[in-house]
Amino acid sequence: MSPTDESLADLAQRIRALADELADLALDRLLDATERDVEDPKTAVAAERRLTRAARALEKAAGELERLSGSGADPVLDP
Repeated sequence: MSPTDESLADLAQRIRALADELADLALDRLLDATERDVEDPKTAVAAERRLTRAARALEKAAGELERLSGSGADPVLDP
């Protein structure tokens, strides 16, 4: 693996860590909306949805970087 490929794989790993943090925050907002006493559960649900979308976007970006670096499966070759 070239230094550039290693850099891309490292960046993908860091992005996945951020996606995990966002997913944790989304779960926290979902708990706010369903189990905790909050003033506006609808706002908590809306925040959960936005955080989940952001986490998915980061996962997608990480996957693209992994494919570029050669460390991830190529969906065309490996569905």
